[in-house]
Amino acid sequence: MALKMVKGSIDRMFDKNLQDLVRGIRNHKEDEAKYISQCIDEIKQELKQDNIAVKANAVCKLTYLQMLGYDISWAAFNIIEVMSASKFTFKRIGYLAASQCFHEGTDVIMLTTNQIRKDLSSPSQYDTGVALTGLSCFVTPDLARDLANDIMTLMSHTKPYIRKKAVLIMYKVFLKYPESLRPAFPRLKEKLEDPDPGVQSAAVNVICELARRNPKNYLSLAPLFFKLMTSSTNNWVLIKIIKLFGALTPLEPRLGKKLIEPLTNLIHSTSAMSLLYECVNTVIAVLISLSSGMPNHSASIQLCVQKLRILIEDSDQNLKYLGLLAMSKILRTHPKSVQAHKDLVLQCLDDKDESIRLRALDLLYGMVSKKNLMEIVKKLMTHVDKAEGTTYRDELLTKIIDICSQCNYQHITNFEWYISILVELTRLEGTRHGHLIAAQMLDVAIRVKAIRGFAVSQMSTLLDSTHLVASSTQRSGICEVLYAAAWICGEFSEHLQEPQQTLEAMLRPKVTTLPGHIQAVYVQNVVKLYASMLLQMEQDSDAEAAQELTQLMVERLPQFVQSADLEVQERASCILQLVKHIQKLQAKDMPVAEEVSALFAGELNPVAPKAQKKVPVPEGLDLDAWINEPPSDSESEDEMPKAIFHDEEQRHAKQRPPEADEEELARRREARKQEQANNPFYIKSSPSPQKRYQDAPGVEHIPVVQIDLSVPLKVPGLPTSEQYVKLEEERRHRQRLEKERRRKRRKEKKGKPRRHSSLHTESDEDIAPAQQNALPSDEDDKDPNDPYRALDIDLDKPLADSEKLPIQKHRNAEPSKSPEKEDVPVLEKKSKKPRKKEKKHREKDRERKKEKERKSEDLDFWLSTTPPPAAAPSLSTEEPGVNAVVNAPEEEHEEPKRQEQDDEEEEQDPEKVRKPSKHKKKKHKKKEERPKEKKSKKKLPVCDGAAGPVENGALDEEPLPPMSSYCLLAENSYVKMTYDVQGSLQKHSQVTVSIVLENQGSSFLKSMELNVLDSLNTKLARPEGSSVHDGVPVPFQLPPGISNEAQFVFTIQSIVMAQKLKGTLSFISKQNEEGSTHEKLDFKLHFSCTSYLITTPCYSDAFAKLLESGDLSMSSIKVDGISMSFQNLLAKICFHHHFSVVERVDSCASLYSRSIQGHHICLLVKKGEKSVSVDGKCNDSTLLSNLLEEVKATLAKC
Repeated sequence: MALKMVKGSIDRMFDKNLQDLVRGIRNHKEDEAKYISQCIDEIKQELKQDNIAVKANAVCKLTYLQMLGYDISWAAFNIIEVMSASKFTFKRIGYLAASQCFHEGTDVIMLTTNQIRKDLSSPSQYDTGVALTGLSCFVTPDLARDLANDIMTLMSHTKPYIRKKAVLIMYKVFLKYPESLRPAFPRLKEKLEDPDPGVQSAAVNVICELARRNPKNYLSLAPLFFKLMTSSTNNWVLIKIIKLFGALTPLEPRLGKKLIEPLTNLIHSTSAMSLLYECVNTVIAVLISLSSGMPNHSASIQLCVQKLRILIEDSDQNLKYLGLLAMSKILRTHPKSVQAHKDLVLQCLDDKDESIRLRALDLLYGMVSKKNLMEIVKKLMTHVDKAEGTTYRDELLTKIIDICSQCNYQHITNFEWYISILVELTRLEGTRHGHLIAAQMLDVAIRVKAIRGFAVSQMSTLLDSTHLVASSTQRSGICEVLYAAAWICGEFSEHLQEPQQTLEAMLRPKVTTLPGHIQAVYVQNVVKLYASMLLQMEQDSDAEAAQELTQLMVERLPQFVQSADLEVQERASCILQLVKHIQKLQAKDMPVAEEVSALFAGELNPVAPKAQKKVPVPEGLDLDAWINEPPSDSESEDEMPKAIFHDEEQRHAKQRPPEADEEELARRREARKQEQANNPFYIKSSPSPQKRYQDAPGVEHIPVVQIDLSVPLKVPGLPTSEQYVKLEEERRHRQRLEKERRRKRRKEKKGKPRRHSSLHTESDEDIAPAQQNALPSDEDDKDPNDPYRALDIDLDKPLADSEKLPIQKHRNAEPSKSPEKEDVPVLEKKSKKPRKKEKKHREKDRERKKEKERKSEDLDFWLSTTPPPAAAPSLSTEEPGVNAVVNAPEEEHEEPKRQEQDDEEEEQDPEKVRKPSKHKKKKHKKKEERPKEKKSKKKLPVCDGAAGPVENGALDEEPLPPMSSYCLLAENSYVKMTYDVQGSLQKHSQVTVSIVLENQGSSFLKSMELNVLDSLNTKLARPEGSSVHDGVPVPFQLPPGISNEAQFVFTIQSIVMAQKLKGTLSFISKQNEEGSTHEKLDFKLHFSCTSYLITTPCYSDAFAKLLESGDLSMSSIKVDGISMSFQNLLAKICFHHHFSVVERVDSCASLYSRSIQGHHICLLVKKGEKSVSVDGKCNDSTLLSNLLEEVKATLAKC
C-alpha cells in the first residue's frame, strides 16, 4: 500500500497543474487552439485514474478552460466524483466546477442530492459552507424541493457563518420552489433579530428582495423593520429597509406619518452619502406626498433640499447626478423650495459631464418665473455659443424654447426680447431643430399683434442673410426658419420698411437650392408682397415703378417653374401667368392693384381647437335630423336609385345574394364539411371551436373562430364590421367566465363533491384550444415565466399540514388493520369523543388563527396615531370594533355583532368548530378557554394592550357601541371643528392636537388660520420668526361639504392638572358671486389629564413590582347606579382614558397607563351589583386625583 502511494506521488510530479496550463497557453499564442486540444486529451486521461488528487487537478484545469469558453459538460460525472472527496481542498474544486458548468439541463445533477445533503450535515462548517455556496449557483426545482428542509434547519445553526449562507440560499430556493416560502418564512423572520449582524443583514436582504415584487404580503413586518431601522447601524441594511418602506407606504398610508420622524433623524445624523440619498429619495417620493397635513411638512422639504445641495456640490459626479435627479422630484410638488437654489443649478451647466448638464436643464424648466426668465435664458444662450457637440446644443435649443413657451408664454413679459432670442438661435449651424424655431416665430407673430412690426423687420433681415440659404443641404436644418420668415413678411407686408429689397431677396437664384416646401412658401408670399407693393405704387401714381416691379417678377419666376418640386412648379406657373396678364393690363394703363390685393384680403387669425363648439346653432337647423329620408326595409331593388357607374351596379348586385332557408343552409354546411374532409390540403382545426360554435346561426361565425386577427379585418362590400366586434366580445366574456370557474374549482376542497349540472361540461380537450385563441387580458400581460409571480403568497394565512416541507425519513411498515378496528374512529366521531390527536390538531388550528389575528392587531396598534384601547382584546369576547373605531369609527362598528353571532353558532354546533371555514379565517376569532387551561394559566401577560382570556360566561354580553376619541370643539354655519389630543413617549413635553375641519356651508373657505392664547404652562408651536400673537396657517382649503384634518403641536410644562385655552379660527368665506367675507370662530381647547396618557402594555410581574415599590400615592372613587356590563365598562375606561388591561378576574380588573412625562398610573376596577369602585396609584397625587375625577365623569354617563 505504501509503495502504491509513493508511486502515485511520483506520477503526480510529472502532471501539469493549473499554473503549468496557464503558462503553456501564454507560450503558444500562435497555435493556442491546438495546444488546448492536447491539454484536454491529457485531462481526459487523468480523469480515468483512481487517484482523487489527480482527478481534482484535472477538474481544476477544466474549470479554467470553461472560463475561456470551452465546453466541459462531458466531465460532469467526474466533477461529482471530486465533489464527493473527503478532503476539503478537493471538494472545493469540485463545487467550484459545478457552480461554473452545472445548470438545470445537466443530466447527472440529480446524483448530487444525497452528496449535498451529506455535506450540509457535515460537522465541518467549511464543508457545509462550500456546499451552500455551490448549491446557490446550480439549484434546480428538484434540488430545492428535496433540500429545502435541510437548509431551513441550517438557519438555526450554531455558527453565524453557516446561518448567513443558509439564509441567503433560501432566496434561490424560494425562486425555484415557491411552496417552501410559507413554511420557511417564520424561521426567516426570526433571523431578523439574530444577534449576529451578518445573519441579520442577510435576512433583511432576502426579505427585501422578496418584498420588492410583492410588497403587500410583507406589510405585517413593518413594525419589525421599523425597529431595525431605528436601531441598526449598518448603512447597507438601512438602505434596504428604507427602499422596502418606500414600496410599503402606498399600501398603508398611515405608515408615512410613522416614518417621517426617523427618516428625518437619519438625514440629520448620517454622513454616508448613499444612505442620505435613499432617505431623501424615500421622503420625497412617498412620505411627503402622503403626509400633507403634518406640521413639519415644509421643514422636511427644506431639509431634503439642503441635503441635496450638499450632494450636488460634491466633487463626485455620481452624487451630483443623483442630487439633481432627486431635486427634480421635489420640483414637481414644491417648486418654490427648489427655486432658491437656482445659482447652484446654473453652475451645473458648466460641468464637464454632459449627463449632469442635461439633468440641470430639466431642473431649470420648472424653476422659471417672470422675474428670472431673462436671466436664465441669457445664461443658456452663453452655453449655446460654447457648447461642443450637436446633441447637447440641440438639447439647449429645445430647452430654451420649452422654457419660454411653457403655459402659453405665461412667463414672457417682453415679446420683442423673445423674437430676438429666436433670431439669435438661427445663427446655430448644424442644428436639427430649425422647425421648432420656425413654429415659435409663426405662433408669436400670429397671436401677438403688437409684435408684428418688430417681427417683420427681424424676418426681413433673416431673408437677406446668406448663411441660412447656404445651409439648406439638410432637411429640418436651420434653413427651416426661412419658411416662417417668408410667410411673416408676406402676410404682414404692410409693416416692411424696404419691401423692394425684401422682394429681391426672396427672388434670388440661390433660393432654388432650398427644400421644396420652403420654395413653395416663398412663391406664395412673393405674390402677397408684390400685391402690397403694387397697391402702394398705384396710390403714389408711380406707373413706371409698377411696370419695373412686374418685369422683375416675370424675369425671376421662371426659375421656380423649373423646380423639381411639383408644388413649387404648380404655384410658380399659375402666378407667372397671372403676372404676365397684369403686365398686359399695365401696358394699357389700367389699374389692377386693387383686384390683385383682393386675392389676399382679410386677416388669418388663430382658431382654438374647441372654437366650433362655441358657435351657436342657427334657428331651424336640427343637426340630428336626416338630410335625406332613410330608405325603408320594404323597398325593392327596382326602387333603388341607379348606380352612376356600371361596376358599382355590379358590385351592389353581388352584395345581395338570395336568402336561403334553413334546409338549404344545412345542406350547404354538410357539403362544405364533406369537401373539407376530403381535401388533403385543408388544415383541420381542433374540435372545440366546432363544438362551441356549431349551434350558432349563419356561416359568418366560422372564419372568425378559426382566424384570430389582431388587426380588424375589413372586407370590401360589407357595410360594417360590427359582427366581428360582437364575436370578439362574446369570446372575451366566455374566457372571463372560464377563469372564474377555474378559480372556484381551486378554492373547493379536494374531498368536496362537485355539483352536477345538466349543461354540457367541457373536457380538457375542449378547453385547451380555446386558450390558444384567447384574447389578451390583464393577467396575460404579465410574463408567465416570471419567478416572482409564483411568490405572490399570503404569508399571514395559517400553515396547513399539506404545506409542510418534505422530510427524508425511513418508511415504517404498518400492520394491516381489521375492519373492526377501522370502524372505531367512526364510532368515536359519532359519539363526539375526539381522541387526543384530534384535540391537539384543533388546538394547533386555534393557535394559528390566534397568531394571524395577533399579527393584524399588532400592525394596527403600531400604525394607529391614536393609541387603541386595550380593553377589547383583553376580554373573553374580543371586540374588534374597539380597535377599528380608532381609525374608522363610522364604518366598522357592525363587526362585533357579526362576530358574536359566529361564536354563538360555534357554541351550538361543536362540529363547526372542528372544521374551520375560509370565511372565518378572515375574521377576528373569539378566544376560547377550556377549564384545564384556566387552571394552569391564572395570570396571562399582556402584549400590545391585550389581556388574557376570562370566564366563559362573558360570551352572552352585548356588543360595544361605536366610540370615537374626537370631541366637538366648536361649530357655526360655516365650519365644524372636532379635535383629539395625542401624546408621544418620545417627546415628554409635547402633545399633538388633531383638528378635523368640516365645511358646513355652500361657500369656499380659504386662508384659514388658527391662533391660541398661550398660557404659562401650554404654548402653541409656531413657525420660526413668528410672535406669540401670530396664528398658524391651516395647510389646506375647504370646498363646500369637504372635511380635512390639520395637526398642531403644543409644548407642555406640567401635566398634573387639566386646563383650557381660548382660541380663534379665522378664515375667508368666498361665495360664487357675492364676493368674500372675513369670518372667525372662537373655541376653548380642553387639555384633560387623560390626553397626556399613552396606552402602554404592562406584564403582570412588572405591575406587581410597581405596586410593591411603595413610591406611589393612592386615591379612590366610587360611582353608584351603574347598569352597564363589566366588559363594556372596562372597554370605555380603556378607550377614553388610554389604559391597558393587565389582568382580569371575574368582575375585577387591573389597568395600567403611563404619561408622556413618565408617571405610572395603576388602577383597580371592581364592579358590584349596581356600583363601581376604582382604586388608583400614581407617582403624583394631584395627577391621580384629577384623573380619577375624569374617570368618574365617564362612569356617570354609563
